[in-house]
Amino acid sequence: MPFRLLFAENGYVHVCGHRGNRMKAPENTLPALESARQQGASACEIDIVLSRDGEVVLSHDELLDRTTDGKGPIGEHDLATLKALDAGAWFAPEFAGTRIPTLTETIELAKALGVGLVVEMKERRRVDEAIVRLREVLEATQALEDIVLLSFDHRSMLLAKERIPGIRTEIITHARHVDIVAVARAAHADSISVELDMLHADDAAALAEAGVGIRCHLPQPAWLARHEAYDLDPTRELVTALRGGAITSISGDDVGSLREFLTARGLPAPPPAAHR
Repeated sequence: MPFRLLFAENGYVHVCGHRGNRMKAPENTLPALESARQQGASACEIDIVLSRDGEVVLSHDELLDRTTDGKGPIGEHDLATLKALDAGAWFAPEFAGTRIPTLTETIELAKALGVGLVVEMKERRRVDEAIVRLREVLEATQALEDIVLLSFDHRSMLLAKERIPGIRTEIITHARHVDIVAVARAAHADSISVELDMLHADDAAALAEAGVGIRCHLPQPAWLARHEAYDLDPTRELVTALRGGAITSISGDDVGSLREFLTARGLPAPPPAAHR
């Protein structure tokens, strides 16, 4: 069965680990996906770029420096070189030896774990090639129905729609638009990613009525706690939209806290076994 996107299709809100489960494991790695699933995620957001030899690999950054023991642009290194790098020791000693995964490896693990993938296109220099390679990976792994493709670049999502028949796309917006439904329709988007402070329940309801999903990203638990300490509730509009069945997914860096957020408010979280 496919990774079903909408609340109306599932009867629950997806819990989506951001870059896997980046507060508990090194981001964009296989251990991060495993950690997310262990804490109850039904989906994971990951980021992809191209190696020099055209392999689709996971990384949020264009550079290796922050999350590996390598240096320089990922696109200037072949896959074999990238696979020799340590992508886990920077996070914690117990993750030493963790490798940069390919998208193929990630899809295979996600299928085994029973989690859907929200795949953000971070490749900016070779977008056309990245879309071609993505199509090849999805065909080889038969994973078209297991992912949603994501980007800040709405035009690139239109291009992906043209070149990968049947792919579902999600666009990111950090503003409150005058007509959010028109924005989604212009991009032919199946879903929109909205930051917490830009989410309004009436906009969410309009998107839900139009059949467009919404993934709302929550800040880390400490940020929410600081506001709650002053009797401020930055999640009020989100909770209203959740109770109205308008939200597809909530995402964040700590999957466990996302599930707690839903259950504490009596909202339906994904079943513990799988999302399918």
